[in-house]
Formats: sequence, C-alpha cells, structure tokens
Amino acid sequence: MQFRQPIWRQLYHPVCNLPRRASSKSRDKTRRVVVTGLGLVTPLGADVKTSWSRLIQSQSGIVRLGKEFDGIPSRIAGRVPTDASQNPVPFDVHKFVSKSELRSIPMATVYAMAATKEALDDAQWHPNADTECRSTGVAIGMAMSDLDYIIDCGTAFRDKGYSKLSPFFVPRILTNMASGHISIQHKLRGPNHSVATACTTGLHAIGDAFSFIQRGYADVMVCGGTEASVSPISVAAFARMRALSTAEDPAKASRPFDKYREGFVVSEGSAILVLEELEHAVARGANIHAEILGYGLSGDGFHITASASDGKGAYASMQSALKNAGIDVDEVGYVNAHATSTPIGDAAEAVAIHRLFGGSSRSVAVSATKGSTGHLLGAAGAMESVFVVLAVRDAIIPPTLNLEHPDVGVNLNFVALKSRAWEPRMPLGGLL
Repeated sequence: MQFRQPIWRQLYHPVCNLPRRASSKSRDKTRRVVVTGLGLVTPLGADVKTSWSRLIQSQSGIVRLGKEFDGIPSRIAGRVPTDASQNPVPFDVHKFVSKSELRSIPMATVYAMAATKEALDDAQWHPNADTECRSTGVAIGMAMSDLDYIIDCGTAFRDKGYSKLSPFFVPRILTNMASGHISIQHKLRGPNHSVATACTTGLHAIGDAFSFIQRGYADVMVCGGTEASVSPISVAAFARMRALSTAEDPAKASRPFDKYREGFVVSEGSAILVLEELEHAVARGANIHAEILGYGLSGDGFHITASASDGKGAYASMQSALKNAGIDVDEVGYVNAHATSTPIGDAAEAVAIHRLFGGSSRSVAVSATKGSTGHLLGAAGAMESVFVVLAVRDAIIPPTLNLEHPDVGVNLNFVALKSRAWEPRMPLGGLL
C-alpha cells in the first residue's frame, strides 16, 4: 500500500505582509507554494460551493444503481449528479465538450476539464502571454481507464475485425490524457505530468506539482485527480475482492471508523487545485486560500490491497510530511483521514494517527469525508485536499457521516455526524 500526506495552513491577509510562521524546525525552502484556485465535480454537486455546502450539512451523495448492475452484491455508488430535480447543481457534460468530442474524450477527462475551468476561474488565472503559458503546468492523475470502453472495443475487434476498432481507442484509454487535453485547451506549456497510483493518485499529483513549483520548474500548476469508474465491470471487480459495502441504504453505507463498517462505496468525480508560487500570486493580487507547507509519502511493503495493521505506512508518511513542512505535531489542528470504511484499513490508519500525536491525540480533530462522498479512487485525495483547504479557510471541520459507534481500537477526537467549528485555540494547520 502507498501513502501520502500534505500539510496545509491558512495565510492571513493582507498577503503582502505574510510572516513565515515560527517553528522549532528550520525550513530550507526558498519558494513557498499557495493555493489560489479550487474546482470540484463530486457526487455532492458539480461545483465547489455546492459540494462543500452539502458536505458540512451532513448530506450524502451516494445513490442506488440501476438495472445494469443487477446481480452484483453492491448496488450503490457515488455518482456525479445529472438531474436538476435531485441536485441544485447537476453536471451538464455538453457545457464542456460536444457530442462528437465524446468519441475521443472519456468522461473522467470531461470531469477534469470542468473542475479545471472552475479552478482557473477561481484563481483568475487565464494565461495568454508566452511567458505565462510556459510557466504554467498540469499534473492530473487518473487511477483507472474507461473499462467499459475497453470491453466494447475488444468485443468489436473480436467479432467484426480490424476495421471496427475505433481509431480513438489508444488516446481514450491513456490515463495521462486529462493532463494532455487540459494543457491543449488552456495553452499551458509548462510541465505536463500524470500519475496513476490507485487511491493516492490525486495527492501524488498535488505533491509533484508542489515540488515542481518549489524547484522552479513552474510558477503555476493545475493539479489534482479525476475518475469515472462507476461501471458494471469495475463495481463487480471490486465486489469480487469483497472490498465494497453491500448495504441497502445508500446514505448509510459508507461508515468510516464505525463499528458496522463493511467496505467502501465506489464513486466518481474530479478535484482540481491551482497551486502558485507565493510571490507570483502576491504580485498579481491573487486571492490565496491556503499555503502548502510540506508533503510526505511512503509505502508499507506489506500487501497489494491491505494496510499493515500497525499503520506503519501511514505513520511514516505523516512523519515525513511534518519533517518536510518543518513543523511539530502540536501545530496541526485537524486530520482529514483517508478512511474508506473498511474494517482493516480504518483501524490501521487510526492506530497511525494515535501513534503520531501520542498524548495530544484527543485534542486533534479527525474526520473522514468519504462517509458523504464514497471513495473517488484516483480523485479521492485531491477532493479531500480541497475539503481541507476549505476547512482551514472557513474554520469549520467537516463531519464523518454515519460514525455512530467508533470502533478502531484507539481513542481519537472524531468529528462525527455533524460539522464542528474550528475553535480559536486549535492550530490552523491541516494534515491530509
């Protein structure tokens, strides 16, 4: 299993007078990285405002699946809403691509294009000058290709021969195509990057983008993750692994850290952030949501799908993030947990959090937003990054839906069922 942990903090305005926060550990980084734009397409809604509002109001984006999923033990998922009668901001694919373009552009890329537009609009960054385009890059990850499309093309080739194989087959199944299409659409000629590392995909993309800016390869990076893997074959495959919840009630199915958790809920969507070098953002008068202080990553070398029960991988990545950020554990007020609602994974992560914070673990707020959204796979970490930025910015901690009976073997300060104000005494630092 792979793990990743960025650390965020709030920056206080006016941005022209931003002090470097005192710390017991020195920082050797000369280029600071801030967040200036956010974009979301999630099961909770097709923009940031709707997704965040519904999240902190303890609403769920998980729904029952249709007849094409008959025969699969898990019949629920987090779907991007498309019906205005069911969501105040439904997703309209034709706002972003034409019918003919859908022949060559998979839905995961369309979600990323939509979230990118919102993020760039939020950042008020639409580069036109040659130097602006060359200094702006893209790093967007996708964990899985369009499996239904692969099956359809394979069937057509087998049954009808070479001439029936789509010429768009290769560009549709490559997981780096979201980065490619977005760079072309917005004429971005900086680093063009993609990563595919299962659940860590979106956060690895953000971490890489953070590093690119720190090292001077770019001044601005469009980064995050995207996923559109709610299909009969993918849901059936996860169900065969016994990884999914089989609950009948969609709103109650995802239960991070709860005694009755039984598996995750597969979901879809995209989350995009605009990261920017601090001086570049200040010079153009950008609105700054938060600063990324550090980033850590690790693996536990244990099993292809399960976490080690002692949480050693998650613990190592959090330690690495704190070291990279140059801060101590007492400067972190909130942990947004990966917790997918699996018996082994949630318990291992809770053990790691408890070990990291030690005696202060009861003072650090912990929540897992997959209770509301389900698991967006390659987009999960990016979406939760947006939620942490908003939590830091708005001083409100989102809830863990359905956490009625905590049962992970350790005592943590869970934010259960309802959102909680970020109290003034709590450090304004978030760990994801």
